[in-house]
Amino acid sequence: MEETYLLNYPGVKKKILAGGNGPMPHFPPGTKLVFHFQTLLDNFERTVIDDSRKAKAKVPMEIFVGKMFKMEVWETLLTSMRIGEVAEFWCDAVHTGLYPIVSKGMRLIAQGKDPLEGQRHTCGMGNMFHYNTTGWPELDELMRTPQALIFIMELIQVGDPFSYKRESWIMDKDEKMKEVPSLHLQGNALVRQGHFREAAKKYQEAVVLLRIVLSKEMPGDEDYIAVDRLITPLVLNYCQCMLELEEYYEVLEHTSDLIHKHKDCVKAYYKRAKAHAAVWNEKEAKRDFNMVANLDITLAPLVHKELRFLADRLKEKYWEEKEKYWNCLEQEEIEGKKEEDEEKEDEEGKKEKDGESTVTKVKDKEKSKDNSASSKEEVKDVKDDKQNETGWKKAIEKDGTTITATVKDKAKVKDRTANQATMKDETANKRTESTPETQPETNQSALSVIEGMDWQQKLRHIMFLEKEGNFLLTEQKYSEATTKFKEALEYVDFIQNKEVCYKDRREDWDSLEKVRVPITLNLSQCLLELRDYQEVVALNTKLLKKHRDNFKAVYQRARAHSALCNEEEARNDFQKVERLEPRFKPIVNQEMKRLGENLRNKHIIDKKNYWEATEEKWGLEGTKAKAKARKISTPSESPFHLPSILPPRLQNPI
Repeated sequence: MEETYLLNYPGVKKKILAGGNGPMPHFPPGTKLVFHFQTLLDNFERTVIDDSRKAKAKVPMEIFVGKMFKMEVWETLLTSMRIGEVAEFWCDAVHTGLYPIVSKGMRLIAQGKDPLEGQRHTCGMGNMFHYNTTGWPELDELMRTPQALIFIMELIQVGDPFSYKRESWIMDKDEKMKEVPSLHLQGNALVRQGHFREAAKKYQEAVVLLRIVLSKEMPGDEDYIAVDRLITPLVLNYCQCMLELEEYYEVLEHTSDLIHKHKDCVKAYYKRAKAHAAVWNEKEAKRDFNMVANLDITLAPLVHKELRFLADRLKEKYWEEKEKYWNCLEQEEIEGKKEEDEEKEDEEGKKEKDGESTVTKVKDKEKSKDNSASSKEEVKDVKDDKQNETGWKKAIEKDGTTITATVKDKAKVKDRTANQATMKDETANKRTESTPETQPETNQSALSVIEGMDWQQKLRHIMFLEKEGNFLLTEQKYSEATTKFKEALEYVDFIQNKEVCYKDRREDWDSLEKVRVPITLNLSQCLLELRDYQEVVALNTKLLKKHRDNFKAVYQRARAHSALCNEEEARNDFQKVERLEPRFKPIVNQEMKRLGENLRNKHIIDKKNYWEATEEKWGLEGTKAKAKARKISTPSESPFHLPSILPPRLQNPI
């Protein structure tokens, strides 16, 4: 058994150490070989480099015949053995050049690490040259000096190609295409059972197989298009599973990729719209739902139902957030102000205590100096007494300055607090004087809300009221929106009239004016819907005095004049709208037709015919221009000139 056999393979010698069992097995492509190995150096000590039995996992190696393992010689060695056979192979350096790379990967796998971790997108040898080391000195030595190696192998098992679950890298193209339908059916069965996570994995495996096949096809070919069509339903099923599992952002990613390739895929638009609605992307969800209705008209009722459901969810979210965050910022600011006031009071109290202590210290010093001066007067001469008196006076003058300084500081603090109290009283009196007794209760309650706020808080409160009004306007609750907009305008008027001076704080005034304009326009829109046309005219006329070129205000006033049948004013305003915004010409034409209909309806109600209406408008002379022309051309001195009682149309010659 220790006899050496030369294989029909150059650079390889075989010595059987233990015979195997049974006949020589057959090794078709895809056969699974399970074996243990030991690698030795070809030296006197026969140094062991690797041993699969001594690794941490103690799991035998597996390779698949015909699947291009890095050590190609191993496939040759193992296919020459029987099951249970142990053999020793001597391999020349020609066959062992890549062994350090293979050994490094096996050692990392035994440690539970990824063998490709940290590598760049190059070949294995390129990574070796980049890092200059494998991490093990014995492998680095083999890299520097390639040499012959000895492999002792034991073949444990030979698996049939169909006796195990084949992974994607083992399958060929036909096997992958046959595996896809079975995975699709398995995923559908799991969906019916409600196991969405497992079904998503099946769909994902099928998509991976098809994309591997697709990567080897020429884009634009028939095979490429056919495979691509198979991917689309699998991705849509996967997205449906992700919707059920509430993985919305993954749905957005995959559906967007599908729409980029197939812009008429209705299901992809629908699933993406559902995902957008789930993550509160309102604009994107509405856009995708409308796209679904445009692509397939039969789905319009479903789209309307989904849009109503989305609107209801947005309402619930709005009111939940309103209840949750209402007055949060204001409460924090009030608490911060309270803390600041308490800190100021503590500082003032400390200053008063320090002032009192300094006063007591100065008095004690004066007493001690008086005693010392009296004792010195008794002992010393008159000259010394005079010197002591001068020194004593200087000391008193110095100490007097400190005393007066501390007393002045104390008086300043008291004066400051008194001034603050008087200022508060004066502002309160001014506010009470500025609010007339005849003002409605709603205005008094509204102004009382903002009296305790600073300028920024009031501005935030105005913006909040504007948002509430806009929301109510979109919900077609016009009367409630009107109250919100009017309240916001009252606050703006109050701030501009009482707190912000146009000369001193012009920027703040302008910013408030910018806030006023959209609120006024939205209020005007609500009043138009409520058919309060007189107030619409008054409101927009007031706005146009400051903003003459605001075509929205002109347009809303024109609509109000049209509803009131003020023909001349409505025509002038519509012409101004067309001049300010030429793109509105079709809309202006429609409004002019509506104006004519309103005038006809008014004449019907008043029971006036065409001649009576024209006489009432222009008089018996016809139009104003024609009447003026006739007055100029006809002499007033003519005794034969008689006024015509015929309408203008019948006065012209035939």
